[in-house]
Amino acid sequence: MAKLSFTSNPEPTVGIELELGIVDEKSMELSNSFEKLGSRLPKSAGECFKPELMQSVMEINTDVCQTIAQAEADLRRKLQLVEQAADAEDLRLWWGATHPFSRWEEQAVTPNERYYGLVDSLQELARRLVTFGLHVHVGVDSGDKAVMVCDRILRHLPALLALSSSSPYWEGRDTGLHSFRSKVMEGLPTAGLPTLMRNWSEYVWLVSHMEETGFINTIREIWWDVRPHHNFGTVEVRVCDMPGNLEDTLTIAALIQCLVKALSEEIDDGAYQHDCHPMMVAQNKWRAARFGRDAKLVDSYSFEVQTVSQVVQQLYGELAPIADELGCSDYLARCPAMAERPSWASRQRELSEQLGSQEAMVRQLTADSRVTPVKS
Repeated sequence: MAKLSFTSNPEPTVGIELELGIVDEKSMELSNSFEKLGSRLPKSAGECFKPELMQSVMEINTDVCQTIAQAEADLRRKLQLVEQAADAEDLRLWWGATHPFSRWEEQAVTPNERYYGLVDSLQELARRLVTFGLHVHVGVDSGDKAVMVCDRILRHLPALLALSSSSPYWEGRDTGLHSFRSKVMEGLPTAGLPTLMRNWSEYVWLVSHMEETGFINTIREIWWDVRPHHNFGTVEVRVCDMPGNLEDTLTIAALIQCLVKALSEEIDDGAYQHDCHPMMVAQNKWRAARFGRDAKLVDSYSFEVQTVSQVVQQLYGELAPIADELGCSDYLARCPAMAERPSWASRQRELSEQLGSQEAMVRQLTADSRVTPVKS
């Protein structure tokens, strides 16, 4: 493989990627309509509106932003374009990490050589990959820094998953989990929690070894919950379910940006790395997936059992000065209240019961999540 060079990013820039389901306005089922929807979007948008493995998904990306406020303005503009295009095609956008009742067998693979190759390699593990996540990129200044931040942020990933959990259903069944998406993703051979690495050299060796032995075809086939992104010069946090609306998405993005900057500053200051045991992180992640915001998480340093609300409140107190520096105080300030509310998974369950069906629940939530009102 070609030498991996990390693109230094001197500022903690932020980039947000949304994976949204495309659903039929009448049935509320997933619709294999990416090409139809994409054909109505500006050609000049380039990589802002991207296909995913399945044609029932659209990825919407921000440009590189300096602040969460810039990212919000960027996403609102792009979401308005997509919603207008969807309205013209009798489609809606689903903000959730799995679709409650559509069947994965009915989703069509996007006609792309890479995607066909993934399905050939991974078989049913790829074909059932009908999930939707939130990915947040934060700029860091070196490859070594990116790898060290990935290691240090591991213990915070379960709280991020608990905050974002929005996938209780799978093919019409209640899975009993708050994040079934995380379990689907973990079925892939290079997904889930990353291995611990000490520096950029060790990461490059690992990726090179995996490519040279044919374990992966490209670095893009590493789908860890957090990973360095050498082209963008970022740490990419990928653990989150797709939250149920833009406001919660931006709140979580602010938390991630502040976390990465805080960890970066700790590294610059020479703080000692206290290893959190990978099994501890894995158990906390399981609790987050199972119980969402009701999870009891074990502190990796003190071994104290804490609620998600307590964890988030503590993080908010520690990160508030960082948020002031980054200009995202208003966004980060929403975290404690967000942690106190029922998760999006809980809200899906409650609405399904109140309205009498999952279809009615999807209809309600696709309307509530719009950034532009439905035209009457």
